Amino acid sequence: MATDAPVEMYMDLSEVAERISQKFKSQSVEVDATFVENKLRILVDQFGVNLNEAEKTVSENIAKEHGLESAPRQTLEQREIGTLLPGEWVMIEGKVVGLSNPVSPTIKQTGVIADATGAIQFTAWARANAPLLEMGQSYRIESVVVDEYRGVPKLNFHAGTTITPLEENITFLPQVTNVADLRPGVACLRVKMVQEWEPRHERIFQTGLVGDETGTVSFTTWKGDDAPRLEVGMVYNIFYAPVGEYQGRPQVTLNGATCVPDEDAEMEVGTGGMTYQGAIVNIGPGSGVIKRCPVEGCNRVLSRMNYCPVHEMQNDFRYDLRIKGVLDDGEKAHNILMQREVVETVTGVTLEQAVETAENSPMGMDDVFYRLKDTMMGRYFTCMGNDLGDTILVRECSPVAFDKDRHTELLNLLGGEADGE
Repeated sequence: MATDAPVEMYMDLSEVAERISQKFKSQSVEVDATFVENKLRILVDQFGVNLNEAEKTVSENIAKEHGLESAPRQTLEQREIGTLLPGEWVMIEGKVVGLSNPVSPTIKQTGVIADATGAIQFTAWARANAPLLEMGQSYRIESVVVDEYRGVPKLNFHAGTTITPLEENITFLPQVTNVADLRPGVACLRVKMVQEWEPRHERIFQTGLVGDETGTVSFTTWKGDDAPRLEVGMVYNIFYAPVGEYQGRPQVTLNGATCVPDEDAEMEVGTGGMTYQGAIVNIGPGSGVIKRCPVEGCNRVLSRMNYCPVHEMQNDFRYDLRIKGVLDDGEKAHNILMQREVVETVTGVTLEQAVETAENSPMGMDDVFYRLKDTMMGRYFTCMGNDLGDTILVRECSPVAFDKDRHTELLNLLGGEADGE
């Protein structure tokens, strides 16, 4: 009698059926994967045969039907990790250089494995029953699938993947990638922590901007036991960090990566950003003096009643200064965010002055808001910063000076057009 097998088992059956089909295809024998899967399901569901034995039995039967002396084995040449492409079935040898906490009970283990040519993330699904890999240990991994998730290549261990520890550990030097050259995958970086941002999700431990001489890139660290905290102004060697992509821009995740601070290092960070020139047409709510949650790793903006959406009432808050606005360049309106240093430079209002005004003025924090609004609204500025998708994070801002010659040129142009009419 047939049993109700879990969905995971059917997913395994499909993977094994496809593998068997590909093995015979390499011997010029076309075998339909659906036909193979049905044969496997009968053995597993109705007769209780384990999947490895079912694969062996079905393969031998198909071999006999086509007059083959034995079932073909899938022989795979060893590949360098840096050459792997999505959709391939491969055999590799590499060292485990990073492990991270699985985000789902259906996942047994996640991490990064590397050799001298590169590194790649791996996922061992619980249904695959693969052994746990150890940090720093080298392995030969056979019959593993190179998959792709959101543009990032990954190794997926399945029921037929064979994992063998190597007696001799693989040794190699990590290859550092410049920020400007980042692509989806896994990378080693040497960067300076530039800015820390307010987390937009309760699961985020820290988010901000890091950079090197070639440019800057945003990073996110999700809450977990392995979450490292970076300090603004410190230079770090970051080994084997996953690199994803959002709206065409790389983003780095630090969970599972090794972050080693270089206490005495100095680094000049390249802007790596774009320049925008236009008029400030709006200074929005949330600008001016704000209060931030003091709980480590939070940094969220408090309400006027000192309430944090995650940590509730916080009386021991800290003040900050920012501007959230809109810059119109004549063709497009850009949301912009200026943090304390930029606001102080462009407006001449320091955080200390803003706090004193907020605490002593009858209008409180609104007094600072309107002062900044009067200073910025309707005026032209040149802003340099990083496009985060829906907001420009402004790193430098300066007013556009009045150009008498340019003004005269425009007036003459307009006058000529009028005469022509």
